Amino acid sequence: MQPKAESPRGIWTVIGASSAGTLIEWYDFYIFGSLATIISGAFFPKGDELVALLSTLATFATGFIVRPFGALVFGRVGDVIGRKYAFLVTLLIMGGSTMAIGLLPTYEQVGVLAPILLLVMRLLQGLALGGEYGGAATYVAEHAPAHRRGFYTSFIQTTATLGLFVSLGVILLCRTQLGEEAFKDWGWRLPFLGSIVLVVFSWWIRRRLQESPVFTEMKASGKTSKNPLKESFGNKENLRWVLLALFGATMGQGVVWYTGQFYALYYLQTQLKVDYIVANQVVAVALLAATPFFVVFGALSDKIGRKPLMMLGCLLAILTWIPIYQAMTAAAQASSGPDTTQLTLLVFVQVLYVTLVYGPIAAFLVELFPTRIRYTSMSLPYHIGNGVFGGLVPFIGLWAVNKFQNPYAGLWYPMTIAGITLIISTLFLRERRHVDLAD
Repeated sequence: MQPKAESPRGIWTVIGASSAGTLIEWYDFYIFGSLATIISGAFFPKGDELVALLSTLATFATGFIVRPFGALVFGRVGDVIGRKYAFLVTLLIMGGSTMAIGLLPTYEQVGVLAPILLLVMRLLQGLALGGEYGGAATYVAEHAPAHRRGFYTSFIQTTATLGLFVSLGVILLCRTQLGEEAFKDWGWRLPFLGSIVLVVFSWWIRRRLQESPVFTEMKASGKTSKNPLKESFGNKENLRWVLLALFGATMGQGVVWYTGQFYALYYLQTQLKVDYIVANQVVAVALLAATPFFVVFGALSDKIGRKPLMMLGCLLAILTWIPIYQAMTAAAQASSGPDTTQLTLLVFVQVLYVTLVYGPIAAFLVELFPTRIRYTSMSLPYHIGNGVFGGLVPFIGLWAVNKFQNPYAGLWYPMTIAGITLIISTLFLRERRHVDLAD
């Protein structure tokens, strides 16, 4: 049977501490993406701006690609030693590697060593984030009452978007206060260096947390897994659920997430030539306005199910992305200058799709797998779906636009992936919102 749920005060303490740390980790991870156009000039040879930007986006993508390995490493730690220990370690690795990026020498100073060091730090970021999300989502879910699991875990889901929002806000503040030249010269380092203060604060908060009641009871009874990797992926039935979670949920969710937020930002900057600050302001306002809907749809999923909401988000994205980007093009090319109100609304609609697919997914993934291997089993499909399929959206999108000389070619890839997810989920996945997490 399900262990006793936290008191209302206790569950909010758990959510607050977990969300604060996760938000900071996402902030650290996304500073890199938000500053891609500037980092490309600092760490890669001058001459071809597009090649430099694509090289930076490829480096950015490595952080996503390595996330599944972080999921395996820290998933095992979380299932054997404990959820709390795992996401304390990931927080420190993320904070250290992010601060280090702010200290790295440029290409002009050390040549090819600069992008190599940048890549190493990016890989460490990816490893850390690979272990963070599964721990935070599992930890909150295992404290929450079953009938409100979607609602409580949805607060973890807000942290990815809020982390991106905070990164944009910090960058805009530094850029406007320092001026364009100083920011491009050295000011871009400040958002990386400043993150260490937030990480130390979050680590202090997390140290005071207790282990989840579900895991504590299981460990006391001697039922923890001795080999979570073998049990997760060597067992045919569990492997089947891992693959269904990937292809029937997280793969489509990942491309909707990164198209609606990151690709939209890059598209404004690189294809529509909207001013850097204006483009960031448009996306930041849209993110802030849409963020409450993560909680709205998380709570709604407790009543009508996780799967219907996630598949609705995929379907709407497939049907409307091209018209939305056509409207963005028209709004950016208005005779009196970019129509920022309309651009903000169009990005907001895309982020609304993100909240549909992302708000319920933490509860959905937690409910698919047994406690003894939950951290490992849910983390891998999540990070492959988001890190690989989702993380490659900006790179593949900008490459496709230039390859095919079609401004909307960048949408073909996420539309295809979202369509595959919609079909697989409809045919093979079932709703599990009433499952007992202690089973």
